[in-house]
Amino acid sequence: MTRFFKKVPRSNVSVAISEQKGVRLLHLGGDSIQSAMRIAAPNALELLYTQCMMGFLLFHPAPSRILMIGLGGGSLAKFVYHQMPQTKTTVVEINQQVISTAFNYFALPAEDERFQVIHADGAQYINDHPLSTDILMVDGFDDDCQIDTLCSQEFYDHVRAALCKNGMLVVNLLSRDKHLDTYIQRISDSFQGHIVAMMADIRGNLIVFAFKHSPGKVAWKTLKTRAKKLEAIYGLPFSEMVIKLRKYNDCYPIHLEI
Repeated sequence: MTRFFKKVPRSNVSVAISEQKGVRLLHLGGDSIQSAMRIAAPNALELLYTQCMMGFLLFHPAPSRILMIGLGGGSLAKFVYHQMPQTKTTVVEINQQVISTAFNYFALPAEDERFQVIHADGAQYINDHPLSTDILMVDGFDDDCQIDTLCSQEFYDHVRAALCKNGMLVVNLLSRDKHLDTYIQRISDSFQGHIVAMMADIRGNLIVFAFKHSPGKVAWKTLKTRAKKLEAIYGLPFSEMVIKLRKYNDCYPIHLEI
């Protein structure tokens, strides 16, 4: 692994890039991988957890607006921009160095009427923009640590208020985090128990989906059918995501009827 860029921004969180076997990696505050881009396929989702975050399409296949908190290398923003032309994407990132790095080293597209990057505090932005988005994706870490302001009860309350009528929250958590159960309970409390989750990988990322309003009963057979259609469109392993959803939610108590 060859690291070729490293700076310390105002937030005192180091931003570093490394490359290995044709994949460019982003690190924030340590050696943990925050984002990855295969140089030969810059708009693909290289990391499995980012693919799983797109699992919201099983429930909300055509969002008009997506808001992302945390830019990283811009993998999800790029995928949505290139694969979902009907969707407007706004990304809020607190670290200006991360924004510059994403544009300069991770092939982030230029801003236009469908894509905007805002340099701001994500929690404050959510608080100031009620009823502003269909999908809200939260992926905010410093190395392996959740950012406190992006996992509080107050934050999740504001997130629900920021969602439109049939909106969804998508959160990336770490399964090894000692506060994981607390975070999940907070999300469940804010969203009245309307949550499901999946393990993206063993002892790795846990993706939580929360619904502003319950979608009602959804049969596993229906989700499998949706998954096949989505795979043909996006080339992501949606059928495997359905299996992961069922495996996790058969083992843990949830309140969503699926």
